[in-house]
Amino acid sequence: MIEDKTIFITGGAGFIGSTLAGRLLDHNRVVLYDNLARNALQDQPFRNHPNLRLVQGDVLDATYVAKAMRGADVIVHCAAIAGIDTVIKSPVTTMRVNMIGSANVLEAAANLPSCDRVICFSTSEVFGQQAFRSSETDNTVMGKVGEARWTYAVSKVAEEHLAIAYFQEKRLPTTVLRPFNVYGPGQVGEGALRTFIQRAIRDETIEIHGDGTQIRAWCYVDDMVESVLLAMEHPKAVGESFNIGNQRAVTTIYGLANTVIRVLGSQSPVIFTSKDYVDVELRIPSVRKARDLLGFEAQIDLDEGIRRTAEYYRKPNA
Repeated sequence: MIEDKTIFITGGAGFIGSTLAGRLLDHNRVVLYDNLARNALQDQPFRNHPNLRLVQGDVLDATYVAKAMRGADVIVHCAAIAGIDTVIKSPVTTMRVNMIGSANVLEAAANLPSCDRVICFSTSEVFGQQAFRSSETDNTVMGKVGEARWTYAVSKVAEEHLAIAYFQEKRLPTTVLRPFNVYGPGQVGEGALRTFIQRAIRDETIEIHGDGTQIRAWCYVDDMVESVLLAMEHPKAVGESFNIGNQRAVTTIYGLANTVIRVLGSQSPVIFTSKDYVDVELRIPSVRKARDLLGFEAQIDLDEGIRRTAEYYRKPNA
């Protein structure tokens, strides 16, 4: 159990960052560094916790990142431009934030007097369009130059290489996590499952882009947070990358829509619309390495995760 530490979370007001903060606040000091472009913290019951400090800032501001990070024991780097629509709209910002911002965070951490761990968030997108039981030793895939979607994956691969290089060259204790389709209460921004659940609650039409045969493995946010907590402490996590997901919660996008409708007793109709961007057709992780080295195993199945998420979004303020 992590106790009496100062934990610095970039992107800490976001979905995963704020959920992680909620698990740490009772026994640690938590600093959230965020530009508040997506603010999930404002709806969290612990937003005014005495152990919580929010610093509004940008990871592209290297001086301010380093200043805000002073005194931190553990750094969790969640800040990034993400979401297919956002990435396609601004690929330049995507690459600048995800590469230069990550470089700023890693350099600031390397200059701390002492640092227990740096956790960097990558993405399952690094495996390209086809990823079936992909392991950490599989080659990452670079998409066609000029296809805006792949700027996100490329920027995250660069972050991974840089994080591991800081470990190898400067002995900074870094760990890379690759989340696979995380969902749950408090999600902000884009996300198919969040959208499906919100529309199903209101019996509104659920829209599927393409033919719905795209296959995903869905990971509930509490399982994702548990993996971060393990990676923050486990000595075998240092200098390693890990796939984090639930390889048992696998379904097509069309199957997902129907599962949401069934679990929630919804009357939502399903329609199909064309998509004007390249999509990932298959994305299922192998999480054997995380299980063997960290003891991580996703616990929340898809039906239960949908029920918990719907309960949150049924609240008046959600």
